[in-house]
Amino acid sequence: MGHKTKLAKDIPVLNMLIGNYGDAEMEATLDINSRAITNSQIIIAGSTGSGKTNLLAVLIQQIRALSSESSYPVNFLLFDYKGEFSDIQNNYWLPNFDVDRSCILDPIVQPLPFTPFKDFTNRPINEINLYSTEMASALASLDRLSPSSNMSNRLSEAIVECYKHSNGAPITFTAMLKEYQARMKDPEKDDSISSILKQLDRANIYDVEDKADLIGDSFIIKMDGYPKDGPIAKAIVYFLMSKLNNIYEQLDKQAVNDDVVEIRHFSIIDEAHYMLSFDNRPLRNLIAVGRNKGLSVILATQNMADFENKEHLKQQTIDDKVIKDLFGVSGSELSEIRSAIAGLQKGELIIKDQMAFALGMGSKYKKIHFTHLIH
Repeated sequence: MGHKTKLAKDIPVLNMLIGNYGDAEMEATLDINSRAITNSQIIIAGSTGSGKTNLLAVLIQQIRALSSESSYPVNFLLFDYKGEFSDIQNNYWLPNFDVDRSCILDPIVQPLPFTPFKDFTNRPINEINLYSTEMASALASLDRLSPSSNMSNRLSEAIVECYKHSNGAPITFTAMLKEYQARMKDPEKDDSISSILKQLDRANIYDVEDKADLIGDSFIIKMDGYPKDGPIAKAIVYFLMSKLNNIYEQLDKQAVNDDVVEIRHFSIIDEAHYMLSFDNRPLRNLIAVGRNKGLSVILATQNMADFENKEHLKQQTIDDKVIKDLFGVSGSELSEIRSAIAGLQKGELIIKDQMAFALGMGSKYKKIHFTHLIH
């Protein structure tokens, strides 16, 4: 039997049913892949206990229900910071997402089945040089280090040397540490770079080669075994985002028809404030360009203040300025939205009303009671 031809007309319409509007029984839907929608990135902000985990589950369930049986399935990568999605007690959640326990990866038990490093086989040396500089600054930012220029240079040189030994094949943290220490005056005395390399080497969070298809399948990464703000948790997300950027470069442009565009994949980052509190270039890049190839991001956070002054997002503390920016309101409309946000109960959200916004009439927001999917 031949390979089933993918036809653009078969791209699923991702108009997700997420609950009901206000007190009405009218179904509330969220359209994420119509051609008219310019951005399929989603940000969810809400305090602890407001229902973010449930809303994430509803979004994943809808994305999968609408697409997984089609020729254009939308897969997902979920970073499970609280360990709820990967908890054996919550196994009954998984069929909702059309996955089973084989999608759960626990880096404490065994390395994630990907190499975080780029493959430079048969690529020019200047590409490796550029990459080594980026990688050196990335490793420093994982632990908010301010390495001396000597240390940064040593690290760049060590990375280039590792690639020479591997003939351009992906390298390892073990090799990087060895080459870095060989360039230190006193390898017995750790500096901040050798210390983070030792942590990454010991943690053994990644495999030495790709043994799974990051966007061709769905994965839940169990993260609750690591301090949320520590370098290992950050390295897991940072390098997988970096990997998605590498895959992005190789992908064909997304399929499109008269009505909708293809979405291939969602990266879902709960507790996203930890991932935006340092210079996370791969994540910023994915948010900025991913849409062209159908790679999207869902960020959930307790506090919009963490998105403040980030280059990829407008300033969005939940204050008057944000409400004005997001909803295009001022005066009495601003007060109305402010009190609507303050009065939200668990399981309720407000969302911008695109239609009212476009027409310049009616209320600029809609209140939604979202589906109660998980308990």
